[in-house]
Amino acid sequence: MEQRMKMKELNEFITCGICSGYLINASTVTECLHTFCRSCIVKHLEENTHCPKCEKVIHHSHPMNYLRLDRTMQDVVYKLVPGLQNREKKREEKFKRKASSTAKTKVEGTTKSHNSSVNKSKRKSKVENDYHRNDEQVAICLECQRLPEHKRSIQPLKRKYLRLSSQATVQILRKYLAKKLKLKSHTDIDIFCNEELLGKDHTLKFIVLTRWKFKKGPLMLHYRSSLKLV
Repeated sequence: MEQRMKMKELNEFITCGICSGYLINASTVTECLHTFCRSCIVKHLEENTHCPKCEKVIHHSHPMNYLRLDRTMQDVVYKLVPGLQNREKKREEKFKRKASSTAKTKVEGTTKSHNSSVNKSKRKSKVENDYHRNDEQVAICLECQRLPEHKRSIQPLKRKYLRLSSQATVQILRKYLAKKLKLKSHTDIDIFCNEELLGKDHTLKFIVLTRWKFKKGPLMLHYRSSLKLV
Protein backbone atom coordinates (compact mmCIF):
# COMPACT_ATOMS: atom_id res chain seq x y z
CA MET A 1 0.00 0.00 0.00
CA GLU A 2 1.40 3.37 -1.03
CA GLN A 3 1.86 5.82 1.82
CA ARG A 4 2.06 9.58 1.27
CA MET A 5 3.84 12.06 3.50
CA LYS A 6 3.67 15.82 3.64
CA MET A 7 6.82 17.65 2.64
CA LYS A 8 6.96 19.54 5.94
CA GLU A 9 7.39 16.22 7.75
CA LEU A 10 10.67 15.62 5.88
CA ASN A 11 12.03 19.17 5.90
CA GLU A 12 14.06 18.78 9.10
CA PHE A 13 16.04 15.95 7.47
CA ILE A 14 16.84 17.68 4.18
CA THR A 15 17.40 21.29 5.24
CA CYS A 16 20.57 23.01 6.41
CA GLY A 17 20.80 23.78 10.13
CA ILE A 18 22.57 27.06 9.38
CA CYS A 19 20.60 28.76 6.56
CA SER A 20 17.37 26.69 6.99
CA GLY A 21 17.18 26.19 3.21
CA TYR A 22 17.27 22.92 1.31
CA LEU A 23 20.73 21.33 1.25
CA ILE A 24 22.95 22.42 -1.64
CA ASN A 25 26.26 20.58 -2.13
CA ALA A 26 25.46 18.66 1.04
CA SER A 27 28.54 18.21 3.22
CA THR A 28 28.71 16.02 6.31
CA VAL A 29 30.94 16.50 9.37
CA THR A 30 32.68 13.16 9.84
CA GLU A 31 32.98 13.61 13.61
CA CYS A 32 29.24 13.87 14.34
CA LEU A 33 27.57 13.10 10.95
CA HIS A 34 25.55 16.33 10.84
CA THR A 35 24.99 17.68 7.31
CA PHE A 36 24.92 21.28 6.04
CA CYS A 37 25.20 23.23 2.79
CA ARG A 38 28.85 23.29 1.73
CA SER A 39 29.06 27.08 1.59
CA CYS A 40 27.32 27.47 4.98
CA ILE A 41 29.54 25.07 6.93
CA VAL A 42 32.75 26.33 5.30
CA LYS A 43 31.88 29.91 6.26
CA HIS A 44 31.04 28.78 9.81
CA LEU A 45 34.35 26.92 10.24
CA GLU A 46 36.38 29.95 9.17
CA GLU A 47 35.70 31.38 12.64
CA ASN A 48 34.71 28.31 14.69
CA THR A 49 35.97 24.78 15.34
CA HIS A 50 32.73 23.17 16.52
CA CYS A 51 29.63 21.74 14.85
CA PRO A 52 26.88 24.42 14.78
CA LYS A 53 24.22 21.81 15.56
CA CYS A 54 25.65 19.71 18.41
CA GLU A 55 28.55 22.00 19.50
CA LYS A 56 31.02 19.10 19.32
CA VAL A 57 34.60 20.20 18.60
CA ILE A 58 35.48 19.00 15.09
CA HIS A 59 39.21 19.78 15.23
CA HIS A 60 41.10 22.48 17.09
CA SER A 61 43.15 23.73 14.14
CA HIS A 62 42.02 22.07 10.87
CA PRO A 63 38.23 21.47 11.02
CA MET A 64 37.89 21.78 7.22
CA ASN A 65 39.69 18.45 6.84
CA TYR A 66 36.75 16.72 8.50
CA LEU A 67 34.13 17.66 5.90
CA ARG A 68 32.96 15.21 3.23
CA LEU A 69 30.60 15.81 0.30
CA ASP A 70 27.47 13.71 0.83
CA ARG A 71 26.36 12.88 -2.72
CA THR A 72 23.75 10.37 -1.54
CA MET A 73 22.01 12.97 0.63
CA GLN A 74 22.15 15.53 -2.18
CA ASP A 75 20.55 13.07 -4.61
CA VAL A 76 17.76 12.45 -2.08
CA VAL A 77 17.15 16.19 -1.68
CA TYR A 78 16.97 16.75 -5.44
CA LYS A 79 14.49 13.88 -5.82
CA LEU A 80 12.25 15.09 -3.00
CA VAL A 81 12.18 18.78 -3.94
CA PRO A 82 10.73 19.34 -7.45
CA GLY A 83 12.69 21.77 -9.62
CA LEU A 84 15.43 22.40 -7.03
CA GLN A 85 18.20 20.83 -9.10
CA ASN A 86 17.26 22.80 -12.23
CA ARG A 87 17.04 26.07 -10.29
CA GLU A 88 20.43 25.44 -8.73
CA LYS A 89 21.93 24.58 -12.13
CA LYS A 90 20.61 27.83 -13.65
CA ARG A 91 21.92 29.80 -10.68
CA GLU A 92 25.40 28.27 -11.11
CA GLU A 93 25.40 29.02 -14.85
CA LYS A 94 24.39 32.65 -14.16
CA PHE A 95 27.17 32.96 -11.58
CA LYS A 96 29.76 31.50 -14.00
CA ARG A 97 28.71 33.93 -16.75
CA LYS A 98 29.01 36.86 -14.37
CA ALA A 99 32.39 35.65 -13.08
CA SER A 100 33.62 35.14 -16.65
CA SER A 101 32.51 38.65 -17.64
CA THR A 102 34.21 40.14 -14.58
CA ALA A 103 37.41 38.22 -15.31
CA LYS A 104 37.38 39.42 -18.94
CA THR A 105 37.02 43.04 -17.82
CA LYS A 106 39.92 42.62 -15.42
CA VAL A 107 42.10 41.11 -18.16
CA GLU A 108 41.37 44.07 -20.46
CA GLY A 109 42.17 46.50 -17.67
CA THR A 110 45.39 44.62 -16.94
CA THR A 111 46.46 44.87 -20.58
CA LYS A 112 45.98 48.66 -20.57
CA SER A 113 48.00 49.18 -17.40
CA HIS A 114 50.52 46.36 -17.55
CA ASN A 115 53.35 48.07 -15.71
CA SER A 116 51.11 49.17 -12.87
CA SER A 117 49.68 45.68 -12.53
CA VAL A 118 53.14 44.12 -12.36
CA ASN A 119 54.05 46.38 -9.45
CA LYS A 120 50.78 45.59 -7.67
CA SER A 121 51.34 41.88 -8.25
CA LYS A 122 54.77 42.10 -6.66
CA ARG A 123 53.39 43.92 -3.65
CA LYS A 124 50.57 41.39 -3.34
CA SER A 125 53.01 38.50 -3.57
CA LYS A 126 55.08 40.01 -0.79
CA VAL A 127 52.00 40.36 1.43
CA GLU A 128 50.92 36.77 0.72
CA ASN A 129 54.36 35.54 1.75
CA ASP A 130 54.07 37.32 5.11
CA TYR A 131 52.24 34.33 6.53
CA HIS A 132 49.80 35.00 9.40
CA ARG A 133 50.84 38.67 9.82
CA ASN A 134 47.25 39.75 9.29
CA ASP A 135 45.90 37.19 11.76
CA GLU A 136 44.64 38.02 15.23
CA GLN A 137 47.72 38.18 17.47
CA VAL A 138 48.30 36.62 20.90
CA ALA A 139 51.00 37.71 23.36
CA ILE A 140 52.53 34.79 25.27
CA CYS A 141 55.19 34.21 27.90
CA LEU A 142 57.16 30.94 27.72
CA GLU A 143 58.40 30.20 31.22
CA CYS A 144 60.81 27.34 31.89
CA GLN A 145 59.67 24.90 34.56
CA ARG A 146 62.57 23.13 36.20
CA LEU A 147 62.18 20.00 38.24
CA PRO A 148 64.99 19.53 40.82
CA GLU A 149 64.69 15.76 40.73
CA HIS A 150 64.65 15.67 36.94
CA LYS A 151 68.14 15.34 35.44
CA ARG A 152 66.95 16.24 31.92
CA SER A 153 65.79 19.77 32.81
CA ILE A 154 66.21 22.27 29.96
CA GLN A 155 67.40 25.88 29.99
CA PRO A 156 65.16 28.98 30.04
CA LEU A 157 64.81 31.17 26.96
CA LYS A 158 66.72 34.44 26.77
CA ARG A 159 63.62 36.07 25.30
CA LYS A 160 60.52 34.49 26.76
CA TYR A 161 57.91 36.99 25.52
CA LEU A 162 56.49 36.42 22.02
CA ARG A 163 53.62 37.68 19.85
CA LEU A 164 52.22 35.07 17.49
CA SER A 165 49.26 34.35 15.25
CA SER A 166 46.25 33.07 17.18
CA GLN A 167 46.28 30.09 14.77
CA ALA A 168 49.75 28.96 15.88
CA THR A 169 49.66 25.54 17.53
CA VAL A 170 51.43 23.99 20.52
CA GLN A 171 53.36 21.84 18.02
CA ILE A 172 54.83 25.01 16.47
CA LEU A 173 55.86 26.26 19.93
CA ARG A 174 57.55 22.94 20.69
CA LYS A 175 59.54 23.13 17.45
CA TYR A 176 60.48 26.74 18.19
CA LEU A 177 61.72 25.80 21.66
CA ALA A 178 63.67 22.81 20.32
CA LYS A 179 65.44 25.04 17.80
CA LYS A 180 66.19 27.86 20.25
CA LEU A 181 67.39 25.50 22.98
CA LYS A 182 69.27 23.27 20.52
CA LEU A 183 67.45 20.09 21.48
CA LYS A 184 67.54 16.94 19.38
CA SER A 185 63.78 16.66 19.04
CA HIS A 186 60.73 18.79 19.80
CA THR A 187 59.05 15.66 21.20
CA ASP A 188 61.29 16.04 24.26
CA ILE A 189 59.28 19.11 25.33
CA ASP A 190 55.93 19.33 27.13
CA ILE A 191 53.99 22.62 27.33
CA PHE A 192 51.48 23.44 30.08
CA CYS A 193 48.88 26.08 30.85
CA ASN A 194 47.56 26.30 34.41
CA GLU A 195 49.50 23.07 35.10
CA GLU A 196 47.48 21.25 32.41
CA LEU A 197 49.38 19.47 29.64
CA LEU A 198 48.41 20.90 26.23
CA GLY A 199 47.76 18.81 23.11
CA LYS A 200 49.99 19.43 20.11
CA ASP A 201 47.06 20.55 17.92
CA HIS A 202 45.72 23.15 20.36
CA THR A 203 45.84 26.64 18.85
CA LEU A 204 46.69 29.73 20.91
CA LYS A 205 43.18 31.06 20.30
CA PHE A 206 41.67 27.84 21.68
CA ILE A 207 43.94 27.97 24.74
CA VAL A 208 43.04 31.61 25.46
CA LEU A 209 39.31 30.90 25.17
CA THR A 210 39.36 27.74 27.31
CA ARG A 211 42.25 28.19 29.79
CA TRP A 212 42.96 31.95 29.96
CA LYS A 213 39.57 33.60 29.53
CA PHE A 214 39.11 36.91 31.42
CA LYS A 215 42.73 36.87 32.64
CA LYS A 216 44.90 39.92 32.05
CA GLY A 217 48.43 40.06 30.68
CA PRO A 218 50.12 37.71 28.23
CA LEU A 219 49.13 34.07 28.02
CA MET A 220 51.42 32.26 30.48
CA LEU A 221 52.73 28.92 29.25
CA HIS A 222 55.25 26.69 31.01
CA TYR A 223 57.55 24.21 29.33
CA ARG A 224 59.79 21.44 30.58
CA SER A 225 61.49 18.25 29.49
CA SER A 226 59.08 15.40 28.80
CA LEU A 227 58.81 12.87 31.57
CA LYS A 228 59.47 9.55 29.89
CA LEU A 229 58.58 6.32 31.58
CA VAL A 230 61.38 3.80 31.95
